[in-house]
Amino acid sequence: MKPGYSLQLLQSQRLSLTPELRQAIMVLQMNALELTEFLRAQAEDNPLLEVNEDSWDESLPEPEILQEPSDPALDESYFPQEPRYSDARERLTETRISLRQHLMSQLGLMPLTEKEYDACEFVVGNIDDNGYLVASEEEIAISSGFPVSLISKVSEIVRTLDPSGVGARNLKECLLIQAKDRAESPLVLALIERHLEDLGAGRYKKIAKEENVPLKDVLAAREVVLSLDPKPGSRFSTQKPGYVVPDVYVEREGDRLLVRYNEKAVPRVRYNAYYMRLLESGDADTRAYLADRLRRAKALVGSIQERRATMLRVMNCLISHQKRFFTEGPLQVRPLTLREIASELSMHESTVSRSLSNKFIGTPFGTFPCKMLLSSRVQSNGEDISQHAVKKLVQEMVMAEDPRNPLSDQQIAENLSRLGLKVARRTVAKYRAMLGIQPSNRRRKA
Repeated sequence: MKPGYSLQLLQSQRLSLTPELRQAIMVLQMNALELTEFLRAQAEDNPLLEVNEDSWDESLPEPEILQEPSDPALDESYFPQEPRYSDARERLTETRISLRQHLMSQLGLMPLTEKEYDACEFVVGNIDDNGYLVASEEEIAISSGFPVSLISKVSEIVRTLDPSGVGARNLKECLLIQAKDRAESPLVLALIERHLEDLGAGRYKKIAKEENVPLKDVLAAREVVLSLDPKPGSRFSTQKPGYVVPDVYVEREGDRLLVRYNEKAVPRVRYNAYYMRLLESGDADTRAYLADRLRRAKALVGSIQERRATMLRVMNCLISHQKRFFTEGPLQVRPLTLREIASELSMHESTVSRSLSNKFIGTPFGTFPCKMLLSSRVQSNGEDISQHAVKKLVQEMVMAEDPRNPLSDQQIAENLSRLGLKVARRTVAKYRAMLGIQPSNRRRKA
């Protein structure tokens, strides 16, 4: 029998990342300062765009104001049109800080023991201007006098701080931290973990073969890797300290929490009048070139508007769950995860992560990274409470114990159970170690 040949059509669905979609993703994950620099660069490359850092341009459409807050008390329309700070540059001057100050201010809000905080200070002191940890844990332990185990533990804590990727020991770890924070795809993680050298050399077909994925998927993942920051600490350089600009504000008005997008944190873009006229009167080549640039300019404006709308949706949801943070203080963070926000808003986790990553929120208590409002959970009888609260209870129990008969981990777990908290003995031991508290046999005093 002769071999037969036939043509079969197979249907499949794949997400194709267009240049416009890639740009929208990139714009969403930028904070106010990064977006400002990006807009300036775009204006230099596109003659149809001008950056106006003083006022809105009436020729461009106003971004749509979110009309569906998750709580009636969070409707942005309660805000006056003019922001509290009449001059954004004045606000910048007030919040000009170094990388070290930025990291230590975050650590100061964490439920750390005095020993842990001091150890963190030594770790932060060994982070260079680019955000990398330049000394080994053993070297830091020798210079600080703290045990290596403690330095190792607090180094992990430092690596959870903003900006994402800070405290990493090498480029691979830095990029992995950022990719995981943004809930990127397994292929993106694989490119970072196994193929950085191949990426740098342009060996995309080799990567596609080894990962058993289409070449276009590798190229799309490459764009994501390129969007990560290889020097997360660079904007806080000691020669030119970084600025912390709130992307949104939350303020109290009576019993209400009001959310406002910081309109003046990012300059407005407008179309150049001369080139708009040339678009109508120029020769064919000029009109074709300017038409393409106009299309790009409109796509950029759309990305900015989408960023604004997405951030407002996410922040309204986040704030509706974390009211006590804004009314009682930074330690009152209830359990809340990216997955819960994504599910509530019918968004992908990575979209939620990008809208919070490296973003700052101005509050009555100061300016904080948005991701501080996220916390894992512990199950109780009536409700879930954050790990921060459980750790604080463990610490208080140990401080109040009889030093001649200290509490064992099992006894602490039983005490928590009486309070309605279901915490395993092993979990208590883990929290105790994170707090720098010795086991009961080492705490016993005669």
